[in-house]
Amino acid sequence: MRFLELARDPTAWQRFRSWPLHRTVATVFGDPDAMDLGAVNALPSAAHLLGTDFVGRDLLSRIMVGTAAFFLPGLLSVSASLLFGALFGILVGFWPERFGTVVGLLLQLLESLPKLVLILLVVALFRPDIYLILLVVGITNIPAAAELLRARIAALRRKSYIEAAVALGLPPSQVILKHVLWLHGRGLVLIQATIGMGEAILIETSLSYLGFGDFFRGELWISTVPAMAILLTVLGFHLLGDALLERLEASGA
Repeated sequence: MRFLELARDPTAWQRFRSWPLHRTVATVFGDPDAMDLGAVNALPSAAHLLGTDFVGRDLLSRIMVGTAAFFLPGLLSVSASLLFGALFGILVGFWPERFGTVVGLLLQLLESLPKLVLILLVVALFRPDIYLILLVVGITNIPAAAELLRARIAALRRKSYIEAAVALGLPPSQVILKHVLWLHGRGLVLIQATIGMGEAILIETSLSYLGFGDFFRGELWISTVPAMAILLTVLGFHLLGDALLERLEASGA
C-alpha cells in the first residue's frame, strides 16, 4: 500500500521500519520489502498466501505492516471529532440559551465544508502528511458527534435525577461527566468512535487508490487483495458499533 507521508519522506519510512510491529511481521510472515523477482504479480500460493505485487513483494506481510500505518492516523481523527464533538454537544445540550446560537453557527459552518475538497486543499497548501489529512477529516466529523451527544444531553437534562443533582449543589462538571456522559452517554461515544474509525480508514486508503494504475494494466489481484482487507476492516468497525448499540440498549445504558 502506498501512504502519502511514507512515499514523500524516505526518513519517515526508515522510522516506520524500526517499529516493533514491522520487525514482528518480518519475522513471522517475511520481510515486507523483500523482492522475489521470480514471483512477480504471483497469485496466492504456499510461499505467498495472498500473492505478490509488481516487484514480487509479499502482499500478506505488507498488509499486516500497513495496518499500523492507517490505524494510528485514524485514531487521531476519531479522537479529534469525539473530543470537540463532546465539548460542543455539552455546551449546546446543557446550556442551550447561553451557547446554542454561537456553537450552532460554528457547527453549521463545519458541516457545510465539502470534505474531499477540503482534504485536497490541505494537500495542495501543505506537505502531504496523512496525520494532518486525517485531522482534517476528524474536524469535519465534529458536527455529527456534537449533534448526537447534544440530543442525548438535552433529553437527560430534563430528567428528575439530573435536576435533583443540580439542585443539591453538585458541580456541573461532575453532573455532566459522571451522570450524563459516563452513565448514559458512553454507549453513544463508543458507537460514534467505531463508525468514525471505519470512515477514517476508508478515506485514508481511498486517497492511496486515486491512481488506479493496477486496474489499467490488468493486474487486478494486486489491488483487490488490499481492497478486501480495507473492506473487512471498515465492515468490522461498523459491525462492532451495531453490536455495542444492541448490547447497551439491552442493558439500558
